[in-house]
Amino acid sequence: MSVFNSSALYPHFLLTGLSGLESRYSLISIPIFLVYATSIAGNITILLIIRTEPSLHQPMYYFLSMLALTDLGLSTTTLPTMFSIFWFHAREISFNACLVQMYFIHVFSIIESAVLLAMAFDRFVAIREPLRYVAILTNGVITGIGLAIAGRALALVFPASFLLKRLQYRSVNILSYPFCLHQDLIKTTVSSRRVSSIYGLMVVICSMGLDSVLLLLSYILILGTVLSIASKTERVKALNTCISHICAVLTFYTPMIGLSMIHRYGQNVSPIVHVLMANVYLLVPPLMNPIVYSVKTKQIRDRILKKFKQQKF
Repeated sequence: MSVFNSSALYPHFLLTGLSGLESRYSLISIPIFLVYATSIAGNITILLIIRTEPSLHQPMYYFLSMLALTDLGLSTTTLPTMFSIFWFHAREISFNACLVQMYFIHVFSIIESAVLLAMAFDRFVAIREPLRYVAILTNGVITGIGLAIAGRALALVFPASFLLKRLQYRSVNILSYPFCLHQDLIKTTVSSRRVSSIYGLMVVICSMGLDSVLLLLSYILILGTVLSIASKTERVKALNTCISHICAVLTFYTPMIGLSMIHRYGQNVSPIVHVLMANVYLLVPPLMNPIVYSVKTKQIRDRILKKFKQQKF
C-alpha cells in the first residue's frame, strides 16, 4: 500500500513515553506530577510576590517575571501530552495538534534563551552604571525588550511550522518523545526534508546560538567591570548578584547541549535515554529557576517567608 493514501492527508502521530516501562507508568507519573506542580506553583509564587511588592518593581525583577511567565508557558505546553501518556496511555495526537505543541515549545524555548540574555544585560548595566541603572532600564525600555523577545520567537518558529505542513508523512508516524519537537517531526517525513532541516538549523543559530555568544560576551564585560572595582568587598558583592542568573543559564543550556549531543551522536543509546534527556531539557529549567531565585535572592526569599508567616498567624 502506498504511504500517500487518503489517510496520509491527515497524518496522526504516536508519542513515546518510556518504552518497556508501560506497566510502571502510574508510579513514574508521581514524580512527573510533583515536578509540574512544583514548577507551576513556584513560578506563580514568583509572579505574585513581584506583583504585590512595590519594592520589587525594578528592572531585575521585571525580567525575572518574564522568565517565570516563560517557564509557566513551557510547563503548560508539555503537560497535556505528558499526562495523556503516563496516566491514560493515550499516545495518539493529530498532526495539527502536534504542530501547535511544537510551535509553542520552541517559541517558549527561544523566549527563555532571550530573556536570559536580557537578564545578563540587566546585570551588566547594574554593575557598570549603578547610579544610572533605573534611568537606563526604564519601563518603556523593558517593555520594548520584552516585545522584541516575543516577536523574534514567534516570527522565527512560524515558517518552520509552515514548512512541516507542506511535507508528506505516513498515515501513522511514531515520534521519539512524549511531546512534539521539530527535529523529531522532520525524521518522520517521507518527502525531502532538506529545506526544513536547513531552516531549523538557521533558527537555532539565529536564536540560541547567537544568544549564547552574546551571553558569554556579557559576562566577559561583567567580569572586566568587576575586576576594575577597587574594593574587594564590592567585587564580591557585585559577583553575588549574578549567581542566580548564572545558575539559570547553566540549567537551561546544559540539558539543551546534552540533548543535542545525544540526538546527533547517540544512535546506539537506549531510547529511554533520549526521552529522559528531552524531559530534563523541558522540565528542569521551569522547576529550578524559581527555586534558585527564591533561595539565592534575598529580596525574593524574605518576601516569601513574610507571606508564609502572615498566613500562619
